[in-house]
Amino acid sequence: MKLHRVHAVPSKQPLSRSSQLAWKIAEVATDPVAVSAEVTEMIINRLIDNAAVAIASVNRSAVQSARAMANAHPRSGGAALFGLPAAATVSAEWAAWANSTAVRELDYHDTFLAADYSHPGDNIPPLLAVAQQCGRSGSELLRGIATGYEIQIDLVTGICLHEHRIDHITHLGPSVAAGLATLLELPTEIAYQAVQQALHCTVTTRQSRKGEISSWKAFAPAYAGKVAIEAVDRCMRGEGAPSPAYEGEDGLLAFILDGRTARDRGQSPYEPFYEVPLPEPGEAKRAILQSYTKEHSAEYQAQALIDLAARMGEQIADFEQIESVVIHTSHHTHNVIGTGAGDPQKMDPQASRETLDHSILYIFAVALQDRSWHHERSYTPERAWREDTVRLWQKVSTCEDAEWTRRYHTHDPAEKAFGGRVVITMKDGRVLEDEMAVANAHPQGAKPFAREQYINKFKLLTDAVLDPVESARFLELVQRLPELSAADVRQLNPVLPAGALLENPRTGIF
Repeated sequence: MKLHRVHAVPSKQPLSRSSQLAWKIAEVATDPVAVSAEVTEMIINRLIDNAAVAIASVNRSAVQSARAMANAHPRSGGAALFGLPAAATVSAEWAAWANSTAVRELDYHDTFLAADYSHPGDNIPPLLAVAQQCGRSGSELLRGIATGYEIQIDLVTGICLHEHRIDHITHLGPSVAAGLATLLELPTEIAYQAVQQALHCTVTTRQSRKGEISSWKAFAPAYAGKVAIEAVDRCMRGEGAPSPAYEGEDGLLAFILDGRTARDRGQSPYEPFYEVPLPEPGEAKRAILQSYTKEHSAEYQAQALIDLAARMGEQIADFEQIESVVIHTSHHTHNVIGTGAGDPQKMDPQASRETLDHSILYIFAVALQDRSWHHERSYTPERAWREDTVRLWQKVSTCEDAEWTRRYHTHDPAEKAFGGRVVITMKDGRVLEDEMAVANAHPQGAKPFAREQYINKFKLLTDAVLDPVESARFLELVQRLPELSAADVRQLNPVLPAGALLENPRTGIF
């Protein structure tokens, strides 16, 4: 890997293409390196993971809406939708829209956290949709997904968006465009323009994950994937993009991120800078191995704390005897899903599911009482309104601990942590204290996820809706990804029994 220094530049100092981040990303995308066996194994795991959470959410309201919009754009030989027969195809960009929404809806698939945070599995639905429409093989899809993960994780490693309240889908548009360039074997010039177009059109704010969080949280990555597909299509037809999209005087770095401060203070255009790691020419794309999936349907910073709550709950006979629960954790956890966010909605039983899954205050209270977590039962209005839970919920708070913040940001895998230390004080003065650095399912955790666990998660989430024969068909097919033909790739979406899909009763423009 090579660190690339990226900074804003004034227009009077033209930046050569070879020096631009978008060009370097395009070069990585168009480098025909082989995918290793280890990466292949993990990509298959994540395809199983995505399908599991998509089928589990397939009849939820947001997914119904996205599917209705997609079905309004049928295309013979297009891409398939989760739950529908492979012959019922729609235009690839709309398939990406619907399928990405299904994958994202439950906040239950993979994650990567560094300078920023992301769900790199969001790259898969648009890449799969285009592969199906363009007749690409399993090995070509494999290479495209490896690139999507690589660029997504490299950008998240080097460029922090959230401190400027920019949403992380701003990194997703470029990574999908890069993955599509690999999938379609595009020239570097086209990849370069497409990465810039996708970036330019997906810079959105983090209000989608703040305050009263709505269903847009599920649609946001679907929007980025759809935009990236359209950007690649335009650039394949000879169109260009705002350039340089990252470093330009009115671009992302200069006007929205850290370069803005330097510009306003009249400082050198070369400071401050970001450092983005990218593979060297000929170097394999391995970034997916740095990411991790979820055992629980909640914000990733809640994963270890859910496991910890279940463990601590076993020691408490009467939850009414709790005086206070204080979670000592990282800056990020405290300020995004904890007390530091300052969001009253995080303490409100009337809050939406999307808000509750971003409230460690609610999540810890429920997991402590139930000693478990469920993607549906833990979020029902009846569960949120339970009087003893509301009383306990109001006693939970977070505070930042410098050591947990340091461990959150470290690059050392042995030290990196996303959990915290919990102090429970009882009314009789007794104190229970415990900590957990990473979730049980994390690669460094007590029970790391491997193929068996991904398949178990798939069955847990889909057995109630998928016919056993269809479940077995999909699992057998996806595990042969490198050898799949284009016809096989078109069958990679699990199909529900006839009549099992619910339809949105409302109509829109389409």
